[in-house]
Amino acid sequence: MQLLPLFAVFGLALAETGINGWLRYAALPSSVSWPSIPKHIVVLNTTKTSPVYTAGQELQRGIQSILGQGCHISNDKHEESIVVGTLDAYVAAYGKLNESVELKGDGYWLSTGSKTVILGQNERGALYGAFEYLSMLAQGHFSTVSYASSPDAPIRWVNQWDNLDGSIERGFGGASIFFANGTVVNDLTRVSEYARLLASVGINAVVVNNVNANATLLSPHNIDGLGRIADTMRPYGVQVGIALYFASPSSGVQGQANLTTFDPLDPSVVTWWSNVTEQIYERVPDMAGYLVKANSEGQPGPLTYNRTLAEGANLFAKALQPHGGIVMFRAFVYNQLNESDWKADRANAAVDFFKPLDGQFDDNVVVQIKYGPIDFQVREPASPLFANLYHTNTAIELQVSQEYLGQQTHLVYLPPLWDTILGFDMRVDNQTSLVHDIISGRTFDRPLGGYAAVVNVGTNQTWLGSHLSMANFYAYGRLAWNPAEDTTKIHEEWTRLTFGLDPQLVNTITNMALESWPAYENYSGNLGVQTLTDILYTHFGPNPQSQDNNGWGQWTRADHNTIGMDRTVSNGTGYAGTYPPEVAAIYENISTTPDNLLLWFHHVPYTQQLKSGKTVIQHFYDAHYSGAETAQTFATQWQTLASKIDTQRFNEQLCRLKYQAGHSLVWRDAICNFYHNVSGIADELNRVGNHPWRIEAESMTLKGYKQYTVSPFETASNYHAVVTSDNITTGSVSTTLHFPSGIYDIGVNFYDLYGGESHFEMLINNKGVATWRGDSEDYLGHTPSIYLDGHSARRITFEGVAVKEGDVFGIVGTPDGIEPAPLDYMVFLLKGVLD
Repeated sequence: MQLLPLFAVFGLALAETGINGWLRYAALPSSVSWPSIPKHIVVLNTTKTSPVYTAGQELQRGIQSILGQGCHISNDKHEESIVVGTLDAYVAAYGKLNESVELKGDGYWLSTGSKTVILGQNERGALYGAFEYLSMLAQGHFSTVSYASSPDAPIRWVNQWDNLDGSIERGFGGASIFFANGTVVNDLTRVSEYARLLASVGINAVVVNNVNANATLLSPHNIDGLGRIADTMRPYGVQVGIALYFASPSSGVQGQANLTTFDPLDPSVVTWWSNVTEQIYERVPDMAGYLVKANSEGQPGPLTYNRTLAEGANLFAKALQPHGGIVMFRAFVYNQLNESDWKADRANAAVDFFKPLDGQFDDNVVVQIKYGPIDFQVREPASPLFANLYHTNTAIELQVSQEYLGQQTHLVYLPPLWDTILGFDMRVDNQTSLVHDIISGRTFDRPLGGYAAVVNVGTNQTWLGSHLSMANFYAYGRLAWNPAEDTTKIHEEWTRLTFGLDPQLVNTITNMALESWPAYENYSGNLGVQTLTDILYTHFGPNPQSQDNNGWGQWTRADHNTIGMDRTVSNGTGYAGTYPPEVAAIYENISTTPDNLLLWFHHVPYTQQLKSGKTVIQHFYDAHYSGAETAQTFATQWQTLASKIDTQRFNEQLCRLKYQAGHSLVWRDAICNFYHNVSGIADELNRVGNHPWRIEAESMTLKGYKQYTVSPFETASNYHAVVTSDNITTGSVSTTLHFPSGIYDIGVNFYDLYGGESHFEMLINNKGVATWRGDSEDYLGHTPSIYLDGHSARRITFEGVAVKEGDVFGIVGTPDGIEPAPLDYMVFLLKGVLD
């Protein structure tokens, strides 16, 4: 084998797109020394579709890239070699191991030295062990090890929300890698690369389409396409599953029989699903199974025919049972509610629907439960349904895709949030009952269980849209394998693999990550009030008033005097009582409820004193200012790493961190202004509504611009912005500055709408200083907005601008498309001053 010149190996790091994720296999720096690594790789299965064969290829590729050492692959025995295969194959070829090895499904044995042995309980496990070995090498870890590792739970799936037209619901990293124009894409190169990423962190199945499914996926042509996907992913041990549209039998699927009913107990429906399932397994003999969303958010289901959810799930279970497939049946079932009913509570829905059915689900059904009882909020209590299904398999549903949590434009490292749920003790029957033990099947002695996460990778070279968001993807796999892993160490490991071994680099990026979830919670919604985003539109920017006065049940019940949901048994919705008694008692009592969940469980005055001594409203003000202040540091921390990260990834991530710094201030001001307006209670530190360094656009001299009242009001400073008089004419705003002469960072808050890219020019004394465009739709993947609101609100900052008192400051805005060059305000900040 020809070796790459060492300079070429190092040169690979000079320009990176992110497509390799944590599997870059970057050459080790010269400062790292390593012992001799075996030059022979013995592969105990040379069938090219085998994960063991893939493991051999991956070992050869990785060692070449990391160490610059060529390795010869063979199935001949060598004294100094890396042997990879199944435990059974090794025993057949070499005899018994010296050590006693016990492996659960998908587990592996790794023993390093002059002879390195990587053995799987099955072929997939052998590949997992190979990836683990390469991870050690890539991190400069060369100590001799000998250990077995098995996954905590058998189900470790990801859910894609891809649509057949190529779009992805809540996808922020580009179009689908699976579908386009109603069918499976021809080029499956990215699918193969995705399977490689999944396998490297122990993920064993992927549901390739949206839970809001389309019946046309079941056409013969598309079933063949699913077969091509499965063929592509099989060498990595990743099985394919699909989400089903419950009413498919009556949907007129081309190539399938068309019924007039989808009643799960109708014999013709039973036969229809049995036939379709048989067709799929003929093409995809190792299909993992089905994912079903039924009777939720307008989707059809068994309740349509007064059948139970268990009867609906068992319809598919029976069709799958002969083939070894499983049904993941989502517990995300709820109805719209009447907010005037004090007892109404969407959080009760999962227990109300599923607890009475415990024991009625077939053994190959797994109820897939969101980590909290609402919908991927920034903080929720662990769903009580985990503690109410003694005789039913369960899995936890997490979300890598940051739907409510910044949509990959905000840095939010999610594993510490997941860790609070997985490690929560439900105290079932007054015994230790950690959530991760329940879903693994240990607590209730169930045969199946585990993990599912909405990942939604796309065609963007970064997969998710943001380089740093890939840490959530990596960590999900690691936690699904071992939920006891330390989330800080996971991030450090990911950073070394993704960016390099430099200690400053690892410490800085990990520090940013660990600060990110608390910061986001602080500036988006805290004390258990949920994420105060717009639940009626894009789930991205702030809009606290959208939570209430509708039937969706994500209420805060905020009025002029009080806020929070009363979920007590004594006076509220009774939700607290759905937990086992020890936990219920904690949440029932306001004195024992943790402050970070106070407003989830209790309806209190804004003046309610917290355990910290602050009032609720003052905590809101302080937390939002603190969170936004932390977000201002992320770009600064990142910039200290300019010489340590390749230019492309450095600049792309810096852009997002600067965006987050500006958008966190939009969040801060919107939430603080809203509750200041609603409660009438002043901020003790006089920050809210007091911005001495700002100039409101509507207060400037306007030419070709007009004042515009923004809705929701709190997403504009002083409730107003300005827009050009029409969508053709250039406008300008200008004013004489009365700030002291000095060097300022000038921030401009404007609105960046989808459907146009307005052009702006900043002038001082009629001389151009800077230009920019409202073009974030070209490089930020968040769900865009066509309105002036908290989603489109954006800040751009120009640093180090010399300003003299009496200068004439102006901005010229040229509209484009539907975007009328909207401006909110300008702010002039001396170094160290936070707006």
